[in-house]
Amino acid sequence: MESDFVDVLLLMGLAVANVWLFRRVNLPPILAYLSCGLLAGPELLNLYDNPDKIHFIAELGVVFLLFTLGLEFSLPKMLAMRHLVFGLGLGQVLLTLGAFMGGALLLGFSTPQAFVIGAMAALSSTAIVIKQLSEMGAINTGRGQMTVSVLLFQDLAVVPFLIVIPLLAADAGQNMGVVIATAVFKGALVVAILLSVGKWLLPRIFSEVARTRTDELFVLTALLVTLLAAGLTYLFGLSMALGAFLAGMMLSESQYRYQLEADIRPFRDILMGLFFITIGMRLALTPLFDHLHWVLLGVLVLMIGKIVLIRLIAWLFKSPGQDAWAAGIKLCQMGEFSFVLAALAVNHRIISPELSSMLLTIGVISMALTPYLIHHSKGLAKNLTQPPPVEQEDIDESHQRQRDHALIFGYGRVGQTVGRMLRVEAIPFVAVDADPIRVQEARSAGEPVLFGDGASKDILRAIGVGSAKLAIITFDEHHKAIGLIGAIQSLNPELPIVVRTRKEHRAEDFYLAGASQVIPEILEGSLMLVSQVLHLSGVPMSRILKRVREERKGHYGHMHGFYPGENTQLNIESQSKLEFLHAVILSPDAWAVGKPLREVNLASVKVVLKGLRRNNQEFANPDADTLLKANDVLVIAGKPRRVERAERYLLEGH
Repeated sequence: MESDFVDVLLLMGLAVANVWLFRRVNLPPILAYLSCGLLAGPELLNLYDNPDKIHFIAELGVVFLLFTLGLEFSLPKMLAMRHLVFGLGLGQVLLTLGAFMGGALLLGFSTPQAFVIGAMAALSSTAIVIKQLSEMGAINTGRGQMTVSVLLFQDLAVVPFLIVIPLLAADAGQNMGVVIATAVFKGALVVAILLSVGKWLLPRIFSEVARTRTDELFVLTALLVTLLAAGLTYLFGLSMALGAFLAGMMLSESQYRYQLEADIRPFRDILMGLFFITIGMRLALTPLFDHLHWVLLGVLVLMIGKIVLIRLIAWLFKSPGQDAWAAGIKLCQMGEFSFVLAALAVNHRIISPELSSMLLTIGVISMALTPYLIHHSKGLAKNLTQPPPVEQEDIDESHQRQRDHALIFGYGRVGQTVGRMLRVEAIPFVAVDADPIRVQEARSAGEPVLFGDGASKDILRAIGVGSAKLAIITFDEHHKAIGLIGAIQSLNPELPIVVRTRKEHRAEDFYLAGASQVIPEILEGSLMLVSQVLHLSGVPMSRILKRVREERKGHYGHMHGFYPGENTQLNIESQSKLEFLHAVILSPDAWAVGKPLREVNLASVKVVLKGLRRNNQEFANPDADTLLKANDVLVIAGKPRRVERAERYLLEGH
């Protein structure tokens, strides 16, 4: 018992250290869990010489993962994206499955083994890809929607894969048609039972549980429903994960969906981590090093093969070439469910542990490369599409001799809107964009748009940067925009530069780089809203326009800072740039009580006093001699860490 406890502590310590280390280098936690399992496995630390001891508990992680996948299953969303999901997604899964299965058969693998290899290759990592796309803000782009659609169908394809793989392990003497027909009948019966229960019984059960207002009972009920559904499918000889998926799907349209997902997530994440640790324990190092060249070749074949196959499917469905290449680059790795299929195939003795280790290693390496590939997928896709070049003679003749014209860098929605307004006022302009399809469409319509990188000094000279009256940067790529500002200033230091950005905390970077005016979308939208509110409140338009001009001239000084809430998300970048508002209540024994504002000197802790309330009344414009009293409320503004330090300073004096 004591040794088991020590082993558990060591395993938890390894998991914590590995996840921390992998996140520091921007690698997904799944790789950390796999490496933890490798360290704890029989070939290294040998904490568990038999991973099957804990594998059953770990499999519950897969059950909960499928349950949450069912909760996220949205039939309306599926129907809205049906052409991409059931066109591109279905084609990708079938073509990739067929291609890799055929290749495995040619290499001498049996049909069941080839099917497992093809199924593993057909799946991609939903967790890694969606997380990266969300962080980059690229989910709603064309290539993002294409990627999400393929992932959505892959998630659906997991369910039949989980059914088929155990059937492939059936005795050779049995008729495969009879086995499949029996499985289909059992599956239909289970689905009918679960859907009936889910439609009539589960909503009433959760409604009754919710009335008790007991969080523990709600969590226990959610766990019980998940495990009962999984147990029912297991009783019929089907995968436990299938039952969990159906249970989640039944509850996906209920009012309890989000609460269920929040309650299940901690159990899912911990048990999924344990599952991937047990997978890592099964990695055999000796065969791996003996066949390292085959592993590296497998990684190349997997990633290049999937990119080419996705591009081929996209071509058949007439999808844009650049979006197709970008989606293929994002989806060229193996997925989490590939490891689930490998574990299932090993348990049913379809593939050997040695083959499983090689396949898992190929998957791990491909997943490790994924964050880098996703981050650079757009640039790589542009190189692969080989956009039609813009003739230099056209640039020289039509634009280089212009004077007092505007330059628009980025001709997306914002850039096109700016161009239309300039045209209404008869102000000439030239736009530069790096999207070849957009440029081709715009040029066909007679728009003065050129393809290229705006930061190129040759292009800047060609479009007349020396004689222009204004430059407008409309694309939202921070580092690229900073470089473009530097290139413009090196050729025409006097040219006014207006920059549009989505994130207000980046405005200061643009000003430091040399921008004349930065337009943060959120603050500008708020300013327009305030203008309408003041107008409808009876404030004269002249006063409104004066206030708007003052705010813009002062870089939106009065609009910076906000009170954070429970759902306010901070990353390392925004934490060092955003400005928070915070109310500090001075208790009777606070250090600042009885001291004038001059002595307190909030500027020394790098925060600004935004307001002072005393006896529920606003203290208008407190001067430096104002004495602070007990129960005063000071509203201070500053960066998050500075606000925390300032509060300690006011209360404790250090």
